[in-house]
Amino acid sequence: IRRVGSGASRCKRVRVKLVQIDGKLPNLALMQLASWHKARGDEVVYTRETSHELFDGDFDRVYGSAIFKFSADKIARLRHTYPDAIIGGTGSDSTRTIEDVIGGEWDERDYSLYPAYAPSLGFTQRGCRLSCKFCVVPGKEGKARSVMSIADIWRGEGHPKRLHLLDNDFFGQPEDQWRARVAEIRDGGFKVCLNQGINVRHLTPAAAEALASMEIRDDQFKERRIYTAWDNLKDEEVFFRGARMLVDAGIKPRQIMAYMLVGFDKKETWDRIWHRFNRMVAFGIEPYPMVFDCRATDPERYRALKQFPRWVVTGLYRAVPFSEYDASKKSKREQEAVTGDLFA
Repeated sequence: IRRVGSGASRCKRVRVKLVQIDGKLPNLALMQLASWHKARGDEVVYTRETSHELFDGDFDRVYGSAIFKFSADKIARLRHTYPDAIIGGTGSDSTRTIEDVIGGEWDERDYSLYPAYAPSLGFTQRGCRLSCKFCVVPGKEGKARSVMSIADIWRGEGHPKRLHLLDNDFFGQPEDQWRARVAEIRDGGFKVCLNQGINVRHLTPAAAEALASMEIRDDQFKERRIYTAWDNLKDEEVFFRGARMLVDAGIKPRQIMAYMLVGFDKKETWDRIWHRFNRMVAFGIEPYPMVFDCRATDPERYRALKQFPRWVVTGLYRAVPFSEYDASKKSKREQEAVTGDLFA
């Protein structure tokens, strides 16, 4: 790959390849890069393939973006195909940012990479107040802070008033800022999905009431849904304190989905897993187990744990005891279910 200058004065048209290595949602980094290159008259090709494709031709620059650590094989394949590819994201070992690559700030996004995607995607805040050992957010983004208004994120007239916010700690930004975002969402008649989850451990009654006042939806914008997480048994009391705040604010327990990290704590037992699961089910919360990728250190444990989320997210836990569940005989519903690993 031949490197080219990024200055506005250059006249050579550059051919660029953008590779989305993983992830189901549109990739914001690639959307920004596409917009930046197109603004300079460059040709941009988007793909999810990490190998050469028929009629590919040559590229002056290749970018890859990976979210998950389990995409290491795909990253290696892309590097083999394009040794000088610029690869970033939480799934890679690179700390380079878009600003590092293009030499400055660029917030424009090219949605033409994803013509079937209707919502507007973005962040109102970055960073997090917590420092969970399994999470990369504090190290990559630092402390919680405000970054964009709803007007900055929404694609504008002619597009649905649906916002898919990727905030990791929406209420971690200064209170005057999150209140302003809530007012913008509510007054603008937006439906919003916060599927990265609300930090229930630091939830306040005011924040719970703000959530209840908005049209909060799941990632398909069909059902009312609040996403949160219960990852450690020691957080039991504070987790249910926050859950009760949500209910007191008018949110039904069945409208709460809690990501449930399993497999990270080496001392974790099945009894402790079942305790968290059963408490949430009894409260009316929908658990969503996510297996930490421990294949490299304990593959046997990983294989055993992987059956658990399949049994839960398909809803089979309501009808089939886990002891009778056979993961090798997947139902049609299970085959269509979305399961995944929490990135390391």
